[in-house]
Amino acid sequence: MLCLIAAAAAAAGLWMVVSSHKTDTADRILAAARHGGRYPGLTILDPLDETLFPPDIAAPTFRWSDRRRKSDTWLVSVEFSGGQDRVSALCSTSAWTPSQDQWEAIRHRSVENAAKVTVLGFEAASERIQSGACISIRTSRDAVGAPIFYREVNLPFVDAVKDTTRIRWRFGEVSSQEQPPIVLQNLPVCGNCHSFSADGSVLGMDIDYANDRGSYVITPVAEEIFLDETKIITWGDFRRQDGKRTFGMLSQVSPDGRYVVSTVKDRSVFVPREELAFSQLFFPIQGILVIYDRETKQFQALPGADDKDYVQSNAAWSPDGKYLVFARSAVYRLKHAKSESDDSVLLMPDECQEFLEGRQGFKFDLYRIPFNDGKGGTAEPLKGASGNGMSNYFPRWSPDGKWIVFCEAKNFMLLQEGSELHIIPAEGGESRRLECNTGRMNSWHSWSPNGKWLVFSSKVNSPYTQLFLTHIDDQGRASPAVLLSRFTSADRAANIPEFVHLRPEAIKRIHEEFVDDVSYLRAGLSNARRGHYKLAIEAYRKVLELNPENKGVHDALGVSLLHLGRLEEARDAFLKAIEVEPSTSAFCNLGSTLAQLGQLGEAAKRFRQAVEQDPKFSLARYQLGTALLQLGETEEGKAHLLEAVRLAPDDILARYNLAGVLLQEGKLDEVVDHYRQVIQQQPNYLPALVGLASLRAASTDGTIRSAEEAITLSLKSCELTGRREAQPLDILAMAYAEAGRFSEAVSTAREALENARAAKDEVLAKAIEGRLNLYLQHRPFRRSFGP
Repeated sequence: MLCLIAAAAAAAGLWMVVSSHKTDTADRILAAARHGGRYPGLTILDPLDETLFPPDIAAPTFRWSDRRRKSDTWLVSVEFSGGQDRVSALCSTSAWTPSQDQWEAIRHRSVENAAKVTVLGFEAASERIQSGACISIRTSRDAVGAPIFYREVNLPFVDAVKDTTRIRWRFGEVSSQEQPPIVLQNLPVCGNCHSFSADGSVLGMDIDYANDRGSYVITPVAEEIFLDETKIITWGDFRRQDGKRTFGMLSQVSPDGRYVVSTVKDRSVFVPREELAFSQLFFPIQGILVIYDRETKQFQALPGADDKDYVQSNAAWSPDGKYLVFARSAVYRLKHAKSESDDSVLLMPDECQEFLEGRQGFKFDLYRIPFNDGKGGTAEPLKGASGNGMSNYFPRWSPDGKWIVFCEAKNFMLLQEGSELHIIPAEGGESRRLECNTGRMNSWHSWSPNGKWLVFSSKVNSPYTQLFLTHIDDQGRASPAVLLSRFTSADRAANIPEFVHLRPEAIKRIHEEFVDDVSYLRAGLSNARRGHYKLAIEAYRKVLELNPENKGVHDALGVSLLHLGRLEEARDAFLKAIEVEPSTSAFCNLGSTLAQLGQLGEAAKRFRQAVEQDPKFSLARYQLGTALLQLGETEEGKAHLLEAVRLAPDDILARYNLAGVLLQEGKLDEVVDHYRQVIQQQPNYLPALVGLASLRAASTDGTIRSAEEAITLSLKSCELTGRREAQPLDILAMAYAEAGRFSEAVSTAREALENARAAKDEVLAKAIEGRLNLYLQHRPFRRSFGP
C-alpha cells in the first residue's frame, strides 16, 4: 500500500521504552517523513488494513515485506485520534510484536476510533527513508470470551497416519501470551473430529480403538479427563447384522449433550497426495445419518436423512437442537471400485482415478431437516447453499440461530484449496462471501459462544494450516482475518478449532486409558498394510511389553521382519507364534522364511504341517507343491498344485506353476488353458504372457501354433518391458517368422540380440544368433515342449 507518510507522521508525541539514542533516531525519521511524500516498496502483511481486534487478544505480530534493498531498519509508529501519545518502535527485522504495555495502550486507545499504523523503512547509516506504508486498525468492544480446542497434525497426512503419537490437542484462550498448553498427545491410535455440547460439559471424539474404526468416545468434561473403555461406543453397532463395516465420520454432539449424529454405513475416498499443503483427498461418497441417544444407549437412523441413494454427511445442530443441516449428494458408483459387497470403508487411489485425474467432480448441497426427537422428517434443500453449481459443506449455526456459515468450493469437501466461507440466513437465502476469506483454503470454522467471533483455518501463509479470527457483526459482515500466531507451530497443521463455553483452565489434561495391547496390534497391522514395517515392528514390540500373552502378535511381527529381510529374527518370531498358538498362517510364514534361508527340506515340513492343519488352505497347498517340485518330488508336488488350483481357481501363482509341470509332461492343451486363465485374471502377468506366446509362436505341434495370437501376446510383453529385455523381443521375432513376416523377424531378433549382449547373457545371445540365421533364410523357428 502507498500512503502519505507526511500526514501519518504529523503528530509530535512519541511513546517509547527505548534508549535516548533510539528516541533521537525515531524523532529524526519522523521529522524527515513530515517533509517527504509517498514512499513505495513496502507492504504491511499483518495485520490487514481495517482489522478489528478483540479486546482480549494477546499482542499480535506486525509483519511487512520491503522490496527496497537499502532499507535495513524500520520505524513502526501507531498514531491515535485526539492527539494521544504515539506508540513507536525501531526494528532491525521486518516484524514487531508490541510489549504488553504497548499493546495495552494500543487496544485502549483504538476502541472509539481507528488507530493509524505507519511503517517506514530507512537506511540506518544515512537515515534516508526508502519505503513506507500505513494501515488502520481498531479494537472491538466485543470480547471473544471463550477458549479454543484444536488439533495439531504433522504433514503430510500419510506421515501422521504412520505415527499417530505426534498428533496433539491444545486448549487455550486468545489472550494467552504463550502457545496454548497441550492437553492430549501420544495417542498410538488416530483421533479425528471432536465436538462439545453447547455448555462445554460433554466432549465427543472419533477415535480408533481395538479393531474398530467406528469407535467414538463420549465423556463428561473436567480438569482431568480420563478416556477409558466405559466411555467408548462404536457406530459399528448400528445394524451390525448387515455385515457392512462403518467408519463413522464427522460426528457432532447435540447442544444439550444427549445425542450424537454421525455418518455411518459410509464409504469414502481416502487418497494421499504428494503436495504437502493438500496431502489428502478425503470425502464420503456413501453414508446415512444415524443418531446415538446417550440416555437410552440406542442407535437409530434419522428418517429423511437415511436414503441409500444419497450420501448424507457433515451434519450440524441448530442451537435449540430442533433442526440439523447436513451435506448431501447422490451416491456415486466408482468405475474402478471393488465390488459393492466388499466391506472396505476407505477407497484407495487405484479405485478413485476419475477424481484424481480431474475427470469427475463431486459436489454437495446443504439440506435442512427437523430432528423431531429423532423422528426426522422431510429434508429440504437450503436456499443459497444448494443447487449453485458448487460444493457446499461444513455448515455451522450461529449461537443465536440467525446465521449459517458454510464452506463453498468447486468440488469435494475436505482440504480444498479454493474453499471459501459464505454466510446465509439460517432459514436460507442469498449467500454472501465473507470478507475475512484469505487467498488459500478457508475452512473448519466455529462460532464463539457469544456469536461475535468466528475462528477458522487457512493455508494462506504456509502449507501448515494456521488459525484465524474474524468478527461477525449484526448484519453478518466479517472483519479482516486476524492470524492467531501463538496458536500454531511451524511444523504442524492446526485444524478442527472449536470454541468451548468454558474457562480456559477447565481442561488441563486428557488421559487415555483405553489403549491396550490390542490397540498397538491394530496400529502395527495398519502400518504393515502401508508398507511401514519398521513402525509396525515398534508397535508389535509395545504389544509384547503390555501383554506377553497376546497370541496374534508373533506371526504379525514375523511378517514385518520378513519384509525387511531380517530372516533369523522372522524365523524366531514364527517359531514363537507356533509355540503359543499353532496356525496355518504361522506354519506357512515359517516355511517361507526357511526356504529363503536355504533350508528347503525344513520348509516343506512346515508347509506340510499347514496343510495337515487346514487341508482347504490353498496357499499352503501351493507352497508345499512348489517346495516339493524343487526337491524333485514331482508327482506329489503336482498333486498339491492341482488341489491348490481347485480350491482357489483365481490363484495365478499356483496355476502358473502347475502349467510349468504340465509343460514338462508335454500336455500342451492344458498348459495353454492354464496360461490363458492366468492372463484373464491378471492381463499384465509377464511370465504367463511370455510362456503362452512362446508356445503359440514356435511349438512343433501345429495345433498349438497361432502366429496372430503369438504376435499380440509378444507385443504386449515388449510393451510391459519397454523393449529393454531380450526374451520378449526374441519371442516376438519367432512370432513374426511364424507369420511369414521375415524382415520384421530379422530386425526384432537383432534388437533382442543387442539387449542380450548388453545384459551379458551369452547363452541367450548365442541362441538368438542361431534363430536369426533361420529368419535370414526365410525359415521359422520350431521347438518341442515336453519330455
